Amino acid sequence: MSTHDRDDALGGDSVDSRTVGVSYVMPVLNEVHEIESAVASLIAQDHAGPFEVLLALGPSVDGTNEVVARLAQADPRIRSVPNPIGSTPAGLNVAILASRFPVTVRVDAHSVLPTDYTRLAVETLLRSGADNVGGIMHAEGRTPFEKAVARAYGSRVGLGGTPHHVGGKEGPAETAYLGVFRRSRLIEVGLFDEDIKRGQDWELNRRLRASGGTVWFTPALTVTYRPRPSLGKLVRQFVATGIWRGELVRRFKLANSLRYLVPPAMVLGVGVGALVGIVGIIGAVLGSWAGWLLVGFAVPAVYLVFVVVATLTAAREEDARTRLWFLVVLPCIHFGWGLGFVAGFLSLTKNITAHVGR
Repeated sequence: MSTHDRDDALGGDSVDSRTVGVSYVMPVLNEVHEIESAVASLIAQDHAGPFEVLLALGPSVDGTNEVVARLAQADPRIRSVPNPIGSTPAGLNVAILASRFPVTVRVDAHSVLPTDYTRLAVETLLRSGADNVGGIMHAEGRTPFEKAVARAYGSRVGLGGTPHHVGGKEGPAETAYLGVFRRSRLIEVGLFDEDIKRGQDWELNRRLRASGGTVWFTPALTVTYRPRPSLGKLVRQFVATGIWRGELVRRFKLANSLRYLVPPAMVLGVGVGALVGIVGIIGAVLGSWAGWLLVGFAVPAVYLVFVVVATLTAAREEDARTRLWFLVVLPCIHFGWGLGFVAGFLSLTKNITAHVGR
């Protein structure tokens, strides 16, 4: 099949969604514990059309590439392509360019697709006429720590309540989680921007919409997401995400970025309040008027109350260990994202974004 033929395969209204070929593209870097279950969920899809799985392999050091080699040897529909840069957008691009079919299904090594995901996504892609279709990221933990992270992901007090985290009505959207794309449109707008290591989904969807296309959200699509397994990895993830979100807000002068400003405003408020309160302590010891500045501690105190109340409400159905972890996880998400956002917005991270963005 030529490039032209495969890119035009979705052009007619008479196309049977059951026969459409799909290419799963997944960047992979140090995912030895997750890669097999992620790939298994692709092989188990009930979509009737032909498919292939393209794994873009970064320079892993944990045995991931050996696992992928074994999977590819066992099933010819699984192929690996080198991604020496190791970043997510670079991996996606090399996999897309190596793909054969007209529908590109972006997947993540931390994601597990339900068996009807691809079938429903292709049906929705054809029915809506959209360029990209996405659904809900349903975080699901296995340990008390991961369960606390998952609860924060799916809560408005954690990640702000966007539709791809908490659900919403089907229809046009600003962006979409992961995404099921018309391959021809990905090529047309220039694929993912490899200079943007996090938030590349949003930036690509911005170009799709700017060129007259539609990004479509449907709650019928749900992807199981496996949270990071440790506190250190979680903090690094959210610092990197915050850095790049700050960079995108600054670079594109986003008019609708108010919800992105809440975490950095909270971080600055708590930080300034704590510093003012410390000055107040010194003033009180010295008998100075500065003792009044003790009221600065009211800001971090209010935030502490917020975290406790959020835990009692958002995590009330969890066991005691998970609730205790939630008390830790929620501030880590807020402060990691908020501090990263400030650094990214002020362009303080030009020398480190390439590393933390992987």
